[in-house]
Amino acid sequence: MSKLPRVGPDKVIKFLRRIGFELVRQSGSHMIFKNADGVRVTVPFHSRKPLHPKIIKSILLDTNTSVEDFIELI
Repeated sequence: MSKLPRVGPDKVIKFLRRIGFELVRQSGSHMIFKNADGVRVTVPFHSRKPLHPKIIKSILLDTNTSVEDFIELI
């Protein structure tokens, strides 16, 4: 397994849109995305600061995506 990169929320949002997620709503500094299957993913959007690898890992688990696929899509 590759090491998770430190990326900003804008790249994570771009990745989510590429795999079929759409912005449903925003609550403060958190953007909530859903796909056609109803899977929900929350992305914190704090002044474009890089996301912690644990948050990225949680998003990848929710979307059933490998680290390699994530790196390829960003």
